[in-house]
Amino acid sequence: MKLAITAMLDYDFPLMTDVLLQVEAAAIPEQQIESAHIDVRGCEYFARVSGHDMIGDRIWIRAQGQVTVDYKSIVSIHRLLDDCRGLAKVPPHLLPGETVQYLMASRYCPSDQFHSFIDAEFSGLEGGALVAALRDWIHQHFTYVPGVSSSDTTAIDTFVRREGVCRDYAHVLITMVRACGIPARIASVFALGVEPQDFHAVAEVFLGGAWHLVDATGMAQESSMAKIGVGRDAADVSFLTAYGIATMNAQSVTVEQA
Repeated sequence: MKLAITAMLDYDFPLMTDVLLQVEAAAIPEQQIESAHIDVRGCEYFARVSGHDMIGDRIWIRAQGQVTVDYKSIVSIHRLLDDCRGLAKVPPHLLPGETVQYLMASRYCPSDQFHSFIDAEFSGLEGGALVAALRDWIHQHFTYVPGVSSSDTTAIDTFVRREGVCRDYAHVLITMVRACGIPARIASVFALGVEPQDFHAVAEVFLGGAWHLVDATGMAQESSMAKIGVGRDAADVSFLTAYGIATMNAQSVTVEQA
């Protein structure tokens, strides 16, 4: 699978502001960046730093006034698995050290409060079959509704409302998977099939000794996603984090099969 990706950001910063961007597809073994170009205009400082878990790059800029970001890339996806049902859970004591942090509760994913729900609703399921059942339960019981959540919305809030957007679906799935003793993290991605097209958020679960992307919205498949970055929850993978006042003028994302 080969994806043609474009992303455009247009923001205003009334005061001199430090801004952290994460908008480029990551150069990692399961996806090859065939071509890429990013043009950031209006900033007086530009520096790259590594993303969370050394996946992808973040970009520090410092700017006042209008800033535009134009990104284009062609990415070949070599990720083939689209269904995790047959994968085994790795026993916690055998987990690689770097995965252990993703067993624990985080700001938006209070997994320690979901144990009784998991035990009551999904008893008898294990590993990939359990993750698939959680994904399907969320997809069946939740409604995709833009605008109902904010930067303060946690997985508990979304679980109660039964509605939200991709980041909310991902937070609930991550929270439930962690409550099962399986490492789970959030991944920001570019993906085919996302409507409306935008930066997309999915869960990534550690099964069978490897990480696998799982989309509880049902819009995207693992083999058609280009990973941007990963983290404990949405706070780690925001495409733009401004340490000051920011106003969005325009923003667009387009993902097509090349």
